[in-house]
Amino acid sequence: MRNLFLFLFRFRGALVFGLLEIVSLFLFVTNSSYHRAAFFNSANGYAGVVLARRTQIFDYFHLAQVNQQLVAENAALRQQLYPADSAHRQADSVAVPPAPGDTLRRIRYVRPARRPDTLVLGQQKLPARDPGYPLIPARVINNMLHNVDNYLTLNVGSADGVLPGRGVVGAGGVVGRVKAVSEHYATVTSLLHSQTRIASKIKRDGTFGTIRWLGDDPTHALLDNVLRETKLVPGDTVVTSSYNSVFPEGIFIGTVESFVKEPDKNFWTIRVKLGINFTNLTYVYVVSNRHKAERDTLEAHTLHPLPVGQSAVQAAPGATPAARGATATTGTTGTAATRRSAKPATTQGAAAAAGRTGKPKPAAGSPAAPATARPATPATKQKGGPPQ
Repeated sequence: MRNLFLFLFRFRGALVFGLLEIVSLFLFVTNSSYHRAAFFNSANGYAGVVLARRTQIFDYFHLAQVNQQLVAENAALRQQLYPADSAHRQADSVAVPPAPGDTLRRIRYVRPARRPDTLVLGQQKLPARDPGYPLIPARVINNMLHNVDNYLTLNVGSADGVLPGRGVVGAGGVVGRVKAVSEHYATVTSLLHSQTRIASKIKRDGTFGTIRWLGDDPTHALLDNVLRETKLVPGDTVVTSSYNSVFPEGIFIGTVESFVKEPDKNFWTIRVKLGINFTNLTYVYVVSNRHKAERDTLEAHTLHPLPVGQSAVQAAPGATPAARGATATTGTTGTAATRRSAKPATTQGAAAAAGRTGKPKPAAGSPAAPATARPATPATKQKGGPPQ
C-alpha cells in the first residue's frame, strides 16, 4: 500500500493532467452537436470493427454446431423432393359433426377446404403429409477410395433410426447403401464397390440400365444393359429408376461422357461421370423408404411362389420328410384324404382301373375287390433285356 501511494504521489501531475483532459473532452463533445455527432460516428465505427472480430472468433469455435443445424435443415428441405405416393391424392369428402338443428344427428360429408393429414383408401389410413422417404443427416468419418471394394463409415447408427439396406445420398447424387449398423455408427457399401449395382435410367428418354463401378477411376462408372438401338447423346443425365426400392426415383447419378459400340455385344459401353466427388465427401443423408419391406415381400412371393398344395411349413428348409410327404395328398384336409386312400377302392375307382387295364368292367352294384398292398420287390432282369 505504501508503494502505491508513493507511485501516485510521484506521478500526481500526469494523473491530474489526464483527468482534466478527459473532463474537458467530455464537456467539449456534449456541448457541441456537430462534435457530438462526429464523435459517436467514429466511436460506432471502431466499436463495429471490434464486435465483428469478436463474432468471428465466437463463430469459429461454434462451427460444428452451426453445421449440424444446416445439415438438419437441408435434410428437411431435400425430403420435399421425394414425395410419397399418397402425396398427390386428394380427399373426396370429410365427415363433419351433424348440423345443430338436425334431430336425427346425421353425419355430413363435405369437401375439405385444405389438405387433410390422413386419407382413407380401401379401409386403410394413409398419411397425406408424412414424407415418403425420410432423410437422416450423417457425417462421413472414414472413406476408402483406393480399393476394389470401398466402404464408408458414418457417425449415425441404430439409435438414430438407421437400418441395414438403407440408401445413402449426398448433395451430388447417390453415394451407396448401408451394410452394417451398430448403436452409434454405420458402414456403407460405397458406389465404388465391385458388387454395387444401381437401377438407373437416362432421364431424356427413360431408357433403363444398371450402374456399376469399373474398379479403377473413382470419378467414373459404367452404365450397362442399354441396347444398341438406343440413341445416345453426350451429356445425357443418368438418374435412379423406379426399379429399385432403396432410392427414390430421379436422384442424380451422373452424366454420359462417352459411349462405344462393341462388335461382339448387343449393348452400349457407356462411360458415366459421377456427380458425387468421393474425395471430399463430408455430409450425406440416409434414405428410409417406408414401403420397402412391403414391396420386397410381395416381389419375393411373386418370384418364388409355393407349390400347389404345399404350405409354408412344408416349404421351410427344416421341414421333416413326413411333413413334406403330406403334399402327395390333395384337398384341404390332407389327413382325411390319407385316411380315405387306405379304405377299399370304390366301384367307380375299380371300373376306371379295369378300363385302363382292358379287363371287363364289373356290373353296377357288384362289390369291388378290396385294394391289397403288394410288398415291394427288387428289380429283376429279363432274359436278353435291360434291367427293369
